[in-house]
Amino acid sequence: MHTLKTSLGRLRIIGLWEGWSFLLLLGVAMPLKYFADWPLGVRVVGMAHGVLFMLYVLAAIQTALDRDWSWKRTAIVLAASLVPAGPFVVEAKMLKEESELSVES
Repeated sequence: MHTLKTSLGRLRIIGLWEGWSFLLLLGVAMPLKYFADWPLGVRVVGMAHGVLFMLYVLAAIQTALDRDWSWKRTAIVLAASLVPAGPFVVEAKMLKEESELSVES
């Protein structure tokens, strides 16, 4: 279970929410805007995604500073937020592993 007590835990939680908001924006809200002439979905989901994106970037920077990440690792985590489902891949490949290493220490 992720915890809000650590910067890594916050990043993991925010990353999951940010990833889902991006998929909802691209997969539901935008099609509704263009195919059903209903722009309100993009306005609402887009705003939520924007806020979550900014929180993700801040959480990634905070985690990078707290855990002394390399520039490469930080860039990968930040770039993941620009790709649909990117935060899920980072979660599965990098953050979960790092979290498990923290527990073992």
